Amino acid sequence: MTAGQSGTGGPGRRSLLGAAVLGAGGAAFGLGGTARAAERTSGATASTTAAAAAGGSGIGSLPVPTVVAHRGASGYRPEHTLGSYQLALDMGAHVIEQDLVPTKDGHLVCRHENDITGTTDVADHPEFASRKTTKSVDGVSLTGWFTEDFTLAELQTLRAKERIPKNREENTLYNGRWAVPTFEEVLRWAESEGRKRGRPVWLHIETKHPTYFRKLGLGLEEPLAKLLRKYGRHEKNSPNFVQSFEPSSMERMSKLIAAPRVVLLSNASSRPWDFVEAGDPRTVADLIKPEGLKWIASYAQGIGPTLDLVIPRDTEGRLTEPTTLVRDAHAENLVLHPYTMRNENTFLPVDYRKGTDPNAYGDVFGALKAYFATGIDGIFSDNPDTALLAAADFARG
Repeated sequence: MTAGQSGTGGPGRRSLLGAAVLGAGGAAFGLGGTARAAERTSGATASTTAAAAAGGSGIGSLPVPTVVAHRGASGYRPEHTLGSYQLALDMGAHVIEQDLVPTKDGHLVCRHENDITGTTDVADHPEFASRKTTKSVDGVSLTGWFTEDFTLAELQTLRAKERIPKNREENTLYNGRWAVPTFEEVLRWAESEGRKRGRPVWLHIETKHPTYFRKLGLGLEEPLAKLLRKYGRHEKNSPNFVQSFEPSSMERMSKLIAAPRVVLLSNASSRPWDFVEAGDPRTVADLIKPEGLKWIASYAQGIGPTLDLVIPRDTEGRLTEPTTLVRDAHAENLVLHPYTMRNENTFLPVDYRKGTDPNAYGDVFGALKAYFATGIDGIFSDNPDTALLAAADFARG
């Protein structure tokens, strides 16, 4: 199946469960403040209620649709900072995402990319001016500063900043407030916050450019597995996913830990970089066919497709008809957490934009309703509070 194929996917295999969970506690899922008020009065957060309603632990304990805070609450704070993660958790996000890249001395840190030019103040540090360089990362030429050229001690002298200031000028208020967190810091934070809330804090952990880093002697999977084992997050029902755009990374992780694994899928015509390196001719279009999904299901429990693989856009950028991806993935018992919803017009389908300001908020609730109607199990969002309200609306019908 390619992204252009049509066919309406029916409700997901967990949709009825999710409707029951969210229907019972829908209002609490919508606003962080409401959830905290419920906690004060009943001694349980909305997510605790959801887990109890779903029964047990592991993936089945998550409400459907699951709201994954993309790089934290990155619509409101610089991404991949403890401030962004904390805000997402306080808003009530069900899962919080981290992207992992290594330092020169092998520590895993949370950055969307190893190129930190746009997400830190490294350019303002004259002592690191000579580190600026040009590299080819997964076939793309990039000029800037890269985590693998810094020790952890050096990297921690930098401060994080907003990645897309032209779109999110208000977020620049928080430039310089937080450092680049190590993944172990995030694990300690999640452990502490979990104790406070009486429930585990779910994480969605991505290995970035694993083939590239393995060639540098900085493989990601083994250090990640070691940390997950250290914090007891390596079991089948552990409250985290691990994910990658490179299927071989998840195959490798399947031999190291039992925690659920997710293969991320970019546009249909693209090839995962590990496929390029290995001479594997398959594209994402091949992987979303039933036989490709069956292969993914042999070592993973979910997929994270771009939203355009769920509902393609036409040449003008409007949504068309859903593909059969949801139905086909559910047939292989794979959960779907597509990416990424953002509130600003510039990121929305054309038919859900409002006005002419590309950075103004559009009809996000309408767009989320359309995506939820396909039966997806969850969604990545930069604005978890918005997605939570939309999920509650959808569950109420």
